[in-house]
Amino acid sequence: MRRLCHWRTPLFAMVILLLAGCSDSPSPTTDSDDDSEKPTYPVTWRFALEEIEGSVQHEYAMELKERIESISDGNILIDIFPYGSIGTSIQLTELAREGSVHLAFASPGHLADVVPETGVFTLHFLLSDDENVTRDILASDRLMQAFSEPYGEQNLKLLGFVPEGWMAWTANKPLRTPADFEGLAIRTMTSEIAAEAFKAYGAQPAPTPFSQVYSDLQLRRIDGQTNPVFAIEEMGFYEVQNAMTFARPAQFVTSVVSNKEWFDALPDDQKRWLKDALDEVTPLAYEVQAELNASRLETIRQNSNIRTIELTDGERERFREASLPVREAYTRIAGERGEAILEQIIEMVDEAESEAETKGQGS
Repeated sequence: MRRLCHWRTPLFAMVILLLAGCSDSPSPTTDSDDDSEKPTYPVTWRFALEEIEGSVQHEYAMELKERIESISDGNILIDIFPYGSIGTSIQLTELAREGSVHLAFASPGHLADVVPETGVFTLHFLLSDDENVTRDILASDRLMQAFSEPYGEQNLKLLGFVPEGWMAWTANKPLRTPADFEGLAIRTMTSEIAAEAFKAYGAQPAPTPFSQVYSDLQLRRIDGQTNPVFAIEEMGFYEVQNAMTFARPAQFVTSVVSNKEWFDALPDDQKRWLKDALDEVTPLAYEVQAELNASRLETIRQNSNIRTIELTDGERERFREASLPVREAYTRIAGERGEAILEQIIEMVDEAESEAETKGQGS
């Protein structure tokens, strides 16, 4: 299994020193000889985001902050660090693994280099077209348990999965068939499996930091990119592309994680406060992403002449067929445990869709 390299740059070292000094929260590796020792409140938790202010992740973090500070009667405070304030997505995962931040978002597009099993969420045409089915699967204890050990091996505690909406493709031409991707330099996240998804269409994946995508599109270093609509709008990608294709190949699914040692050492009341706050926020995340994606699409249409293309069922089917061999690449990368997770998700989707269809016929 691959691990992040343990590199250090002066800037990264400075970030760690800064974070170490900006919070009341104890180090996750601190042991106490007296189990009855009470924490000194208020305690501050650091929450690192992979997206900027105004994003789905930022809205989620703000809601979590409000709820946990209320549930705990102000005993728990949350400091939120939007994307770019303390590092890239890869760096944020490393900070969480080390305990320099307590909570973080970790998306499979880069996390799969550390937890290969999470690459399953970058596979195209795997999850259901029915968003209610996908929502129930992502929230299920069965799926959480399947990923608990892989995350734990990297000193991460999986707290939940958060879908952020359908991925859309932008380029300077419509992307109606796999042939339209031939030779297209498309930005992907850094994991190998994220790149394989587009190699299957004949594209040339170009792993690129999120903050660099706009300039690379503008300077034609890359030809296209893929993100949920809200991200395409807030990062301005539509300003430097002239076509946006809706194929609904996959939802952007991210995970909320904590440092495992820190979580395990939390007093029972703090664990309960965190669980209660997460339970309250999770349903809101679906509403937030739906509202943001819809409103940002309207903003894009009002502020640009970008073409929007909705693929037909037949066009989507050609992409689905082209994507199937990537599942073999995933099992090669993620191993037996990843293969078992893939089979489990396929089974869960089939069962949930059949149940939904039966209910629909009976209503």
